[in-house]
Amino acid sequence: MTESVSAEIPVAAGSQPRHVAIIMDGNNRWAKARRLKGVAGHKAGVKAVRSVVETCAREGVEVLTLFAFSSENWRRPEDEVSALMRLFLFALEREVKKLHRNDICLRIIGDRSAFSANLQEHMNRAEELTRDNTRMTLVIAANYGGHWDITQASRKVAEKVRKGELAPSDITDDLIQQHLSIGDLPMPDLMIRTAGEQRISNFMLWHLAYTELYFSPVYWPDFREQEMSQALQAYAGRKRRFGQTDDQIASVSSEQ
Repeated sequence: MTESVSAEIPVAAGSQPRHVAIIMDGNNRWAKARRLKGVAGHKAGVKAVRSVVETCAREGVEVLTLFAFSSENWRRPEDEVSALMRLFLFALEREVKKLHRNDICLRIIGDRSAFSANLQEHMNRAEELTRDNTRMTLVIAANYGGHWDITQASRKVAEKVRKGELAPSDITDDLIQQHLSIGDLPMPDLMIRTAGEQRISNFMLWHLAYTELYFSPVYWPDFREQEMSQALQAYAGRKRRFGQTDDQIASVSSEQ
């Protein structure tokens, strides 16, 4: 997907989300409950990723964004961060071919400069291999933060103003969105967070302006097809008003 996407708040939405974003939480607590090391939870979480990707692709979701590693996750114990980097590399080596066979495009967003050269090279290869796939776009947010995303977009716009390519009056919501990491993709319709936490943790701050939020008590490693289907069903039952009244929404629906 490379079309220009407007930042304007929509007036209506369908019962099926085009874009689902997920904060995958609870790996450590899942492992602790089983008296295992934290990395065991992260390994188990990879299986949940496979299940959720398969479910979303089958249900016709166009974009699935997974919050894999936040810019704040570097604060975790060094051995856990190292294990996560090894697991990320392993997943890129093993899972990307499966994504490609299933016509799924992989995109990775976030500040890559903190990752090893080897990991960055695998990221580039994975994206290049799957670039032309069209069934679904899987976005992995790694060393990503909503503040970082808005800041880097602002810097790009400011540089164009400095060069005289833009006037300050040219800066609009749409222009800023075009410079965000996934400004060409539909805004998330549904954001899911697992493990019972109810916050967005610096995730896609710009994009979640009118997103429906769904919080599951299930730890991420146990969040599989059934839980994903329940989240989609819950979304289908939501009434998205976008600032309008019920009567206005009913009127728009009757015209479609």
